[in-house]
Amino acid sequence: MNPKVITTAAGIETLFQQAGAATVQAAILQPAETLLDLYGEDIRARAYVTSDPLRGEQMLRPDFTVPVVQMHMEQGAEPARYTYNGVVFRRQEDDASRANEYLQVGYEVFDRSNPAETDAEVFALIQNALGDAPVRATVGDIGILMAAVDGLNTSERRKSALRRHIWRPKRFRALLDRFAGRVETPAARQALIASDNPMAQAGPQIGLRSAAEVAERIDVLKSDAALAPISATEVDLIEAILQVRETCPNALAQLRDIAVDVPSITGAVTRLGERFEALDARGVETSSLMFETSYGRTSMEYYDGFVFGFHATNHAGLSPIATGGRYDALTQRLGKGDAIPAVGGVIRPDLLIQIAGGAS
Repeated sequence: MNPKVITTAAGIETLFQQAGAATVQAAILQPAETLLDLYGEDIRARAYVTSDPLRGEQMLRPDFTVPVVQMHMEQGAEPARYTYNGVVFRRQEDDASRANEYLQVGYEVFDRSNPAETDAEVFALIQNALGDAPVRATVGDIGILMAAVDGLNTSERRKSALRRHIWRPKRFRALLDRFAGRVETPAARQALIASDNPMAQAGPQIGLRSAAEVAERIDVLKSDAALAPISATEVDLIEAILQVRETCPNALAQLRDIAVDVPSITGAVTRLGERFEALDARGVETSSLMFETSYGRTSMEYYDGFVFGFHATNHAGLSPIATGGRYDALTQRLGKGDAIPAVGGVIRPDLLIQIAGGAS
């Protein structure tokens, strides 16, 4: 590996240590079961998977956050701050020019006291570590969309489906349109729902689902078909939330206006304002910092609140130089019921060096 990349990574790690982080390591081979449970089968398209006769399916470490959360939930003190510096591995099926292994240096905070302050701490520290690199920052908050979904006047099953696909915008849109009655139900599904005994003409059973599982799924489809569609007004308000893309003060004003009609997002919008105040207190110029409600929805699957990214201004199309966000729900899933507010971020030192070396 490039010695300059190694030196830069070590310098960033030292900065994080000086901020109070303890250095931790994570095994290069990670149990695939945990990652598949978190991300579903989609992760196979971007991770290297192998099989061990004793340990079962394993993955070359796709990131550090999951193993660090597991470590903390098993034995960590509170509050805690960690840093790490190591290689992660990502399959690249569409672009041979993108690295399939690279160094990642990260900073993770587990702290119950003041989420707005720790969000600001992580963002400001990452920004400081990037120095005068030619980057622009964007922030978002996936928690606002989650809160909007929670407030929809529809069934819990529908809301659960929408929440599950928040990180898959096309699938989220398709579900929202279907639940709102904006797309016609396929004829085959209409016939299935209308039938008194849809299994009668099913023929021989094939596939992995049992007859009972298929029947249960048909009952779900029938129950859903009987529900009233999500109103056009509610869909339009979800659209208005997703379209917010402004500097932080203007975005906050827009979301406060929308919250009048979508009261379920009031708490999330209040927390957003508190976060902006905490960022201001740390010297971050929120007056020019861009906020996008939809930011991070395609690439930050375990983040459920504050998200951010730093992108090169002199290399179009380059992967983000640094990313991060809040992942409170992940600590609960990996903590077997226990949970703690947590936020973190990572920097790619190879890209930092690349953008410092010249324009595209």
